[in-house]
Amino acid sequence: MTDSRTASAPADGFLRTTRTSYDAFAKEYTARHPDGLADHALERGLLAAFAELVRPSAPAPVADLGSGPGHVAARLHDLGVPVFGVDLSPGMVALAREAHPHLRFHVGSMTSLDLPDASLGGILALYSIIHVPDEHLPTAFAEFHRTLAPGGHVLLSFQSPGHHGHLHLDERFGHEIDLDYYWRTPETISDHLTAAGLSLHSRILREPQEDENYPRAFVLARKPLSGSGS
Repeated sequence: MTDSRTASAPADGFLRTTRTSYDAFAKEYTARHPDGLADHALERGLLAAFAELVRPSAPAPVADLGSGPGHVAARLHDLGVPVFGVDLSPGMVALAREAHPHLRFHVGSMTSLDLPDASLGGILALYSIIHVPDEHLPTAFAEFHRTLAPGGHVLLSFQSPGHHGHLHLDERFGHEIDLDYYWRTPETISDHLTAAGLSLHSRILREPQEDENYPRAFVLARKPLSGSGS
């Protein structure tokens, strides 16, 4: 396997605390959010548009990074996209495999993907970069660029209150955890993506709905077919 990744972001620190936190409340989280897109028409529409963009890249698959209970990967599969899931939490991976036995899920980190160069037709990361500290974002996005085939697309979503911020939780669903959340603007994420050699396609910001506290941002980018960013 060809591997041109840089030597950084060891699998400790925030990776360890994020993994153990999600392992702790995986069952409760999945019971509460069996399909996080069920009540969000805009997100379902964006996922359908993403599927249309990446479908011509088949058989190169899409990696759903931070796949959680697996519902997003399952929706992509139903849209005719070859897809597999990657999650930091073994507990989440086990639940995704149980719920969607026809799909492939494995444990891994977006900061060090165990995938060949230029092997993916697309990358999806919905509400998973929120746990990646600022100093590790360049490593993650460099991995996106490395593993995407030329012309491949990446779709990100994240909470965006309009400023940078940080939240730490030590309890969720009755479990003791050690979990950090990072809030960023679409402009900041776009700058990181372009610095990694990806070309910006679209940015969308929607207002919070019902019990949501913050607006939701969506950023779509593409690995160029040729030139300095390819």
